[in-house]
Amino acid sequence: MNKITQLFNIKYPIVQGGMIWNSGYKLASAVSNAGGLGLIGAGSMYPDVLREHIQKCKKATDKPFGVNVPMLYPNIEEIIQIIIQENVKIVFTSAGNPKTWTTYLKENGITVVHVVSSSKFAIKAQEAGVDAVVAEGFEAGGHNGREETTTFTLIPMVKEQINIPLIAAGGIATGRGMLAAMILGADAVQMGSRFAASFESSAHDSFKQTIINVKEGDTQLTLKELAPVRLIKNKFYQDVEELYSKSPSKEDLESLLGKRRAKRGMFEGDLVEGELEIGQVAGLIHEIKSVKDIIDDIIVEFEKCKKEVNDVKF
Repeated sequence: MNKITQLFNIKYPIVQGGMIWNSGYKLASAVSNAGGLGLIGAGSMYPDVLREHIQKCKKATDKPFGVNVPMLYPNIEEIIQIIIQENVKIVFTSAGNPKTWTTYLKENGITVVHVVSSSKFAIKAQEAGVDAVVAEGFEAGGHNGREETTTFTLIPMVKEQINIPLIAAGGIATGRGMLAAMILGADAVQMGSRFAASFESSAHDSFKQTIINVKEGDTQLTLKELAPVRLIKNKFYQDVEELYSKSPSKEDLESLLGKRRAKRGMFEGDLVEGELEIGQVAGLIHEIKSVKDIIDDIIVEFEKCKKEVNDVKF
């Protein structure tokens, strides 16, 4: 057992990212059943929908699972109460100040993990009393840090500053990547993009197919004035770039983005006008697979690469 498998009572130190429009109960329960920690993504769910997914997840797995809660969520207080009422034991918070909810959640017997993109925020999360942090590098899909620090440099920097368990995220989709993250100081890894391209992901099949077609250089971090997000370079992305050439105001960017753009892309399958969020590591994802096969393959490759590293001679 390592620090994270012990903290969550799971078999493998693999956490599934709580991605919007991808992370329903089917994905979360499948990851938990396969030995990792599944997360329901509350960011794309109305409160009553979240409650339904939590209840269905409990029926689909007897293993630990959690809920990912972006703290910018407009119904945050209702969401927190549902999580407590439904007896969820693990919560990952992101996009906000960890001080706001950590103490309250822990008083209700919940293990709290906070997602950060810098050492500075990792220290603040530790001071707020979280049980672990996810340090997410610039390679990651979806909403991202403004600092553009890559996972390879972020993990050892954060490791230097904190003494609570550390989960690496951003650019990890393989056993080789998992081993690299752990050698750099992580206790576990969180993977989003790899699980987005699974049969159990709630994303639209057209979006899943697009993920496995993505090549190196096909994604870009943009919209920093609103909330930095890594997108596939489709027509919507090109429209954003064209607007940038005219020195837009924040209001201009908000007007172009509009409402429900991410749902339109990832959940409804509009590959032209939708917001398609995925990480750089999509260039290493070549097949849509079951969650069990994904995790089995990762563990086999991890053990193989660990032996290769042990066999290295100087």
